Parts: sequence; C-alpha cells; structure tokens
Amino acid sequence: MLLGSFLGWIIAGLVVGALARFFVPGRQDMDIIMTIILGIVGALVGGFISSLLFGPNVMVDSTGTYVVATAWPGWIMAVIGGVIVLAGYLAITNKSTTSR
Repeated sequence: MLLGSFLGWIIAGLVVGALARFFVPGRQDMDIIMTIILGIVGALVGGFISSLLFGPNVMVDSTGTYVVATAWPGWIMAVIGGVIVLAGYLAITNKSTTSR
C-alpha cells in the first residue's frame, strides 16, 4: 500500500509539474526529478489554497471511497499551485530563458 501511494505521488507530481512547466512561458532549466518535486509541492500549495477558498470537501460515495469523477477541480488547483511554485522557483534561481 505504501509503495502504491509513493508511486502515485511521483506520477501525479510528474503530471502536475509538466503541466505547470507547459503553462509558464520560457524554457526552464530543470531535470525530471525537479519537475516531480515541483509538481508535488505545487499540488500541496494548490490544495492549501483550495481549502482556504472552498473549505475541506472530500467527496466520497456510499461505500466511503474517494470519488475519482469529482477529482478534476483538485487537479486544476494542483496545476495552479505548480505554476505559482515554478514562478517562485524561477524568480529565486533565475533559471528561465525567454525563448521557448
């Protein structure tokens, strides 16, 4: 169970990080590990912002399991958080170029 959760965080981090890098203009000088870390931290930031704006709201079905069909707002907030974290990272490290 723990290994599955760990792999899920890595895959979600990669997807969120890649989408955040796609939406931020310019070429970012970072490898896949930094993209995964960016995505995981961005998802946490997006989740925090979402809980501040909308309150904690976990959707479950009648069996008490998480409903995947309602997860898309969380993915959107995770990518927004990823963009915020990437912009901050680029501002601090100055690793962005203007051409894509």
